[in-house]
Amino acid sequence: MDMPAPNTALRLLYLESGWTMRQFAQEVNRVGTERGTPLRYREPSVHQWLAGHLPRESARPVVLEALSRRLRRPVTHAEAGFPRSSGAAHAGTVEGLIDLGSQDMDPSRRTVLGASLFSAALAVPDWPDLVGRAEAVRTGRAQRIGEPDVRVVSTFSERISELDDEFGGRYARPMAAAFLVNTVAPYLRAEAAEPVRKQMLSAASYLCYLTGYMAVDEGSHGLAQRYYVKALELAGAGEDHLAYCTTLRVMSVQAVDLGHGRTAKRLADAASAAWPEAEPRRRASLAGQRAHACAAVGDRGAAWKHLGEAEAALERADSPPRLFASYDQAALQYHLGQVHHALGDLPRAVRAMKESDRLCCSTHRRGRVKERNTLAEYQLQFGHLEAACATWHASLDEYPLVRSGRVDRQMATMVRLLRPHLGNARARELYERARGHLARPA
Repeated sequence: MDMPAPNTALRLLYLESGWTMRQFAQEVNRVGTERGTPLRYREPSVHQWLAGHLPRESARPVVLEALSRRLRRPVTHAEAGFPRSSGAAHAGTVEGLIDLGSQDMDPSRRTVLGASLFSAALAVPDWPDLVGRAEAVRTGRAQRIGEPDVRVVSTFSERISELDDEFGGRYARPMAAAFLVNTVAPYLRAEAAEPVRKQMLSAASYLCYLTGYMAVDEGSHGLAQRYYVKALELAGAGEDHLAYCTTLRVMSVQAVDLGHGRTAKRLADAASAAWPEAEPRRRASLAGQRAHACAAVGDRGAAWKHLGEAEAALERADSPPRLFASYDQAALQYHLGQVHHALGDLPRAVRAMKESDRLCCSTHRRGRVKERNTLAEYQLQFGHLEAACATWHASLDEYPLVRSGRVDRQMATMVRLLRPHLGNARARELYERARGHLARPA
């Protein structure tokens, strides 16, 4: 019989704890007694665990709880080198969230995570498959949460979203990942009244959505998909249709921007079908994205139909734009520009993008810079070199305050597109200015 490989992951946690093997065993036994499942482990058992032998499946959560208390942070099966418990349905939700966020917090892991690829064939869980998982995120800990804790998570998401809108995701995402691991995950495991528990699941879902959106901003598309799937799972557990369909919609945005039109259409259609009774502003958002996705696959009739639906719904919207429901006239004009461009009408695409820029909220600096870059590319495609240069200059005015991988890539594209036009004085001036900005540290 082959000997198991030493459990180096568990050994690292053991060394971090500062325990002796005897103290480790005693703490595991103490937690077991608290939970009504007394254990009688001693030093030889700990020695065997470190050597690679697994504790009994029923005891593994107790070992993890003992380590979590000692280290004052959540410790998951994966971090301890244990396979996920087959009987712990919550492992796929809370533990998966902790593992994902912990890796995203680790600077040494972010490059590896960011290199994961977008999957056009990603399996997206259907709403009926997710509802009923509400019990899956409970572990019966003594801590109890209430509505103030939900407000903490919701308010944090609002602040992070504001930072992302103004400065880009490079600043904000590490904070979001740390908050998910250190605050939100323990809340999801805590006791709560049923309405509070569902509100917390919804709040966690929206924060996962936002963290995935910021990963897209950095070009980490595979990582973003992992956050989005967690957002779907949490939305289903909390029975929050709006969080579910909002996440599907942003997954469609990601797909269409990457050139996966059919995937984008499938996701946009699913988002619309998931919550047909959405209030007008959200319905406009869903319809606008369906229009963009349909245009991307050349379905002209469906694109204009859905764009008309978006316009009509936005006219009926009587609630102000807010977090995760911020679709407005600027967004509608952006979708109009994208539809025109996808269907080959550059003059109208340029006009719509100009109007979107005029209407853009003053606090949405990152989006404004990104969309001005898009407008300038359209202007250049249309043959209006000097107009494109003027738009790019306006974008460069705000670029120093933005930390966004997507915008960085657009700026590099601008320099490449300008090279054939350096005989033009305005293009040459812009080119030299842009090169100076692109030399800044990341």
